[in-house]
Amino acid sequence: MGPLLLLTSIFFLNFISRVILAPLMPTIEKDLGIGHGEAGSFFLLISVGYFITLLGSGVISSRITHRRTIILSSIVLGLTLIGISCFKTLWGMRFGLLLLGMSAGIYLPSGIATITSLVSPRHWGKALAVHELAPNLGFVGAPLATEILMVWFSWPAILGLFGCASVAVGLSYGRFGKGGEFKGESLNPGAFKAILSQRDFWIMMCLFSMGIGASLGIFTMLPLYLIAERGIDKNWANTLIGLSRLSGLVMAFLAGWVTDRIGPKPTMASVFFLTGIVTVLLGVIPDSWIVFIVFMQPMLAVGFFPAGFAAISRIGPPNTRNVAVSLTLPFAFILGGGVIPMGIGFMGDMGSFDLGIVCAGALIFMGFILSLFLRLPHQP
Repeated sequence: MGPLLLLTSIFFLNFISRVILAPLMPTIEKDLGIGHGEAGSFFLLISVGYFITLLGSGVISSRITHRRTIILSSIVLGLTLIGISCFKTLWGMRFGLLLLGMSAGIYLPSGIATITSLVSPRHWGKALAVHELAPNLGFVGAPLATEILMVWFSWPAILGLFGCASVAVGLSYGRFGKGGEFKGESLNPGAFKAILSQRDFWIMMCLFSMGIGASLGIFTMLPLYLIAERGIDKNWANTLIGLSRLSGLVMAFLAGWVTDRIGPKPTMASVFFLTGIVTVLLGVIPDSWIVFIVFMQPMLAVGFFPAGFAAISRIGPPNTRNVAVSLTLPFAFILGGGVIPMGIGFMGDMGSFDLGIVCAGALIFMGFILSLFLRLPHQP
């Protein structure tokens, strides 16, 4: 549990650094004079940077081990956040966000490979559920921390504070962390062939796109949607969003337990079926029901990730496990964490914010159908 919790702390700062812009975005829009579409494109820039280094993360871990890759990611991420806090122009912000995504992108394949090497396969669901506490805490902490810190600090200063924390936790892992003392597999032709020849890999790439869109994609634009479209006060909107993500702390464990009991495939199918319906409702229900749906949507969406990572860890032999993650997540983050928020934002600029949310929900529901075609190998 010790190494697992330390890795979870690193993942927490890695994640919150990429989503803290969401609750800050109404203030950033005013300061930089940008619209909803431009705001959504910020998350696309982060996703593009994440794509670039996540895809090539195996090249780094194959040379310096997974452990050192984790340390490198955390420290460079912190320094990048500190640099972003110093930028004063729109183009400087864009460049910094691209670097932010790049510095964050090398962590996850090494983190997953390290965890699955420390834990028995029959406990992967529960171990990955602990690791998935990080994004769920990030979803809770980002809006709540924003409302608290904005009392004393500007939004650039808040980014700088999280940057310092990321550097500190990276140094702590270098001193106290365990695991990952082995090299990853780079994207060589053999590893490509082993992964790309499997149909389940392509299905999982689509499912991760929808899963990330259901969780991260909706979250990034939800503050703007509630404030601009539903007329909710900014402080109440951020507080509501933060509180709604508290359920994810419990649901991640429940999803991990369910995954170990019934398997990843039925777990993912159930999650996409329910999350797709609730996301559509988020865009069409009257204001009197909005609080209930805001709480329900993330509670259901978070269930995908323990099952998703358990499923993708069954694709290919153990030495190519990080390659499967490295190939799947870049495209998933581009679509789910970049294209979906930007699309919702542009539709908001055209006066169809509601329709953007509904279209995202319909896409998420398609994951239910697609997950039925998975044929994962049995693993004790």
